[in-house]
Amino acid sequence: METILAPSLLAADFGRLGQEVEEVAKAGAEYIHIDVMDGMFVPSISFGIPVIQSLRPFTDKVFDVHMMVEEPGRYAGAMKEAGADLVCVHQEACRHLDRTLHQIRDLGMKAGVAINPATPVTTLEWVFEQVDLILVMSVNPGFGGQKWIPYAKEKIRQVHERLCVLGLEEQVRIEVDGGVNQDNVTEALEAGANVIVAGSAVFAGNRTDNVKGFLRKFKEYKR
Repeated sequence: METILAPSLLAADFGRLGQEVEEVAKAGAEYIHIDVMDGMFVPSISFGIPVIQSLRPFTDKVFDVHMMVEEPGRYAGAMKEAGADLVCVHQEACRHLDRTLHQIRDLGMKAGVAINPATPVTTLEWVFEQVDLILVMSVNPGFGGQKWIPYAKEKIRQVHERLCVLGLEEQVRIEVDGGVNQDNVTEALEAGANVIVAGSAVFAGNRTDNVKGFLRKFKEYKR
């Protein structure tokens, strides 16, 4: 699978979000990673439905919406209307994960499931065939700018191996989010990740140069 960069707007300049989206999309980012936080599942509160809707006219790139909220299925319809293409929910936040994933797909969006650093990969055993993406958190969710947790690499590897056993490695993407930069991204790629979320590493400094730097890293790894 082609490796995709998903700049995380949590690290962007909130005063010019539309321009930030345009800039990273023009530089080559294929996904725009949007964190939605409710102050309950995680301590912080971030973007909501009106913000996503207001950003949709700025790009046709995939809106990769990461729902860090309790019972995210309540908002699936609103996310579709706001312009989300992919909705990723947390295994830990869904009382009925199977139902929530079907709900997202029935609305015509792609469905993803995320697991926190301390959550075992085995908790996903019965939903591998129901998702389009699995997100391995490499930091504890809720805040940007955290450091990469080293054991995330082994968890990514476990997800990749299980997908290969099930014959799903070409259908289900593996995303990694948290503390990823150009110095450590190769670790995630080696383990099997093919969607790389990067916040501070993209939005600190020259956005275009940072995006193109990641894309070069991806090409170098493929060789």
